[in-house]
Amino acid sequence: MNTAVTIAGVTFKNPVLTASGTFGSGMEYGEFVDLNRLGGIVTKGVSSVPWPGNPVPRVAEVYGGMLNAIGLQNPGISVFMERDLPFLARYDTNVIVNICGKTIGEYVDVVEKLRDTEAAMLEINVSCPNVKEGAIAFGQNADSLYEITSRIKERARQPIIMKLSPNVTDITEMARAAEAAGADAISLINTITGMKIDIHKKRFVLANKTGGMSGPAVKPIAVRMVYQCAEAVKIPIIGMGGISNGEDAIEFLMAGATAVSVGAMNFVNPCATMEVLEGIEAYMGQYGITDIHEIIGCVK
Repeated sequence: MNTAVTIAGVTFKNPVLTASGTFGSGMEYGEFVDLNRLGGIVTKGVSSVPWPGNPVPRVAEVYGGMLNAIGLQNPGISVFMERDLPFLARYDTNVIVNICGKTIGEYVDVVEKLRDTEAAMLEINVSCPNVKEGAIAFGQNADSLYEITSRIKERARQPIIMKLSPNVTDITEMARAAEAAGADAISLINTITGMKIDIHKKRFVLANKTGGMSGPAVKPIAVRMVYQCAEAVKIPIIGMGGISNGEDAIEFLMAGATAVSVGAMNFVNPCATMEVLEGIEAYMGQYGITDIHEIIGCVK
């Protein structure tokens, strides 16, 4: 049974990855999950300097998922390179570093610092607010997305994945812009903007008022967007959004994703990634599928 997939020249032993921000750098999950079995680990977002994140409360449970307004809290690239990368180097899996920033220069700074590391790929979080353009996210404007993609591609040694925001009118416009600018792959979806109000206290549950919604409730939207992008571009897609089990992952693969990332479910079940992988293998065995490429993009 062949479960290996290749994205931009990087081979993954299987298509199961972790979603950025839900798995740290694997340190917290090592006692539950054999990190060597993962196709890849996508790290929590890292910025050029430490970010404190948003004020609390910044997490809330909602029907079918969760809202978060963490604000990409992280210790910055220097600590990440001293602490996280050496830890990840101990494991037989691909390391994909997620990068965030408030200006193109901040993104490029992190990209350049990672040039000579063992990171296999870079995932660029374009849902960050572009402070020079009125805080509109880079990924919500096709021209901004094209510019940041092309600028990063000029400086990156590793292949780059542009992580697309679903908070747009036409996701395919963003996918095409990323492809045209030289992106090696895209990943989607990032979280959907949501809100929760405490009717008893008459105030917002999150200090930030809004947060990103993830979890099973967003899966149908994510599958639809992955399918639309798979029909619109030729570069590989990493699908994510509400994946809880192997059957969920199979949907994304059939819609056209080459790989999948497991996110919010890691908080509910720290063994979720392994169960997703085993579910894919069980499905392939059930239907006599010998190569995972028989599944990828099979629904038209």
